[in-house]
Amino acid sequence: MLIFFFCFFTLVIMLISGLLAFFLSNVYYQHFLKEQNDQKYTEIALEVADYLSEQSELHQSLDFLAATGYQLRLFNLEGQSWQFGQPFRDETMEEAKIKLVLNGEIFHGIAHFPSETFVTGFFANELRNSIGVPVEHEGEQYALFLRPDIKLHFSEMHYLFAWLLGFTIVFSLILEMTLAHYLIRPLSKLNQATKAVQKGEFDVKLDFKRQDEIGELATSFQDMTKQLAEAEDMRNEFISSISHDIQSPLSNINGYTSLLENKALSTEEKSQHLQVIRSETERLSSLTSQLLVLSSLNQMEQPRHKENFSLSEQVKSVIKGYQWKLSEKEILLQYHLSEVEFTGDRAMCMSVWDNLMSNAIKYNHQGGEIRIELKAEEHHVLLTIEDTGIGLTELEKERMFERFYRADPSRTMEIEGAGLGLAIVKKVVDLHSGELKVHSKQGKGTSITVILPII
Repeated sequence: MLIFFFCFFTLVIMLISGLLAFFLSNVYYQHFLKEQNDQKYTEIALEVADYLSEQSELHQSLDFLAATGYQLRLFNLEGQSWQFGQPFRDETMEEAKIKLVLNGEIFHGIAHFPSETFVTGFFANELRNSIGVPVEHEGEQYALFLRPDIKLHFSEMHYLFAWLLGFTIVFSLILEMTLAHYLIRPLSKLNQATKAVQKGEFDVKLDFKRQDEIGELATSFQDMTKQLAEAEDMRNEFISSISHDIQSPLSNINGYTSLLENKALSTEEKSQHLQVIRSETERLSSLTSQLLVLSSLNQMEQPRHKENFSLSEQVKSVIKGYQWKLSEKEILLQYHLSEVEFTGDRAMCMSVWDNLMSNAIKYNHQGGEIRIELKAEEHHVLLTIEDTGIGLTELEKERMFERFYRADPSRTMEIEGAGLGLAIVKKVVDLHSGELKVHSKQGKGTSITVILPII
């Protein structure tokens, strides 16, 4: 309610200030500028009339005068009229007024222009908002109506706009400055911060400290944005992890399903392909049960489901699942897997080998090589996956484990991926208190070693 109250109050202040400034400016124009303008342009019109009476070419002289910044309308006794300069928006003029000027009188259109139009009357581009003077040329009588071309003669309005702007600023500052520092400015910043949060920008900082309700509101707002940021990160990670982790087994299933369409396959080959499909289906089922775990990886301090399993058999199953992709790119795979038992989260470890294997194939050249080595030391398990792919630059090596980060698009444009795989690898290895070592040379390939402690 406080925000709405002060928004309404500010609008009222601006409205009152605007009305006061407009009223005072109008008074100034009606009592001073209006008569001055009429008198000034009357003198100019009379001088023009004297000038024209001495010229031999009336129309040519009027064209010249119009070019200096005036709108001119000339009438003769027969009712004919000629326009010089920019045309009037409204050319209406009473016949009696024209005859009055033809009879030698002066028409004060600017002074007598309706006052209900306020200051805008000066800008009205109408024939009746002009000065009319009689002109005698070579024995003939004419009525000449003149007004300034506002586009060229705008300097007269500088004082008017200065008063209008001055009154507006003065009244606005007087009425609002007392509230701006304590109420309006903090609320404006809070409003901007709210709009930023609506756009998904949660890194918002309010740099003012107060001990009143607004200060408490700002503190609560910052606490809320932190919670929203954490929730948004978890939501994004949840959705992204689903897309990335389900893609690989689905691709394998699709690949082996296509191979099964080959009628020349033997019964044994079909059985092997079906076994891979069944294995990938089970892997999908396992992944779906781990989605909630992946969505909250940032909140976890250690793996939730630890069990003892054969790391070598798990890596072999990953290799088997990628046989068709290896064949498709004609990649030579060499591996040496020692028998290693490991205690950890089976599904999370599977995602590590799967992502590393997927990257080694995706970023490899046609006909390249991949070497995998698994060995156990006294206190650690080491698994190294080395490829002969495109390699990494130093900058890419520094950022390769960031979420959504991908290598130079000019080198990886045709390679699919969301840039989440290595981020998942890093988080899972960290949860297992492990370490990642990367050796890479651009154009030569990459070697990634996963070091996990033996518990």
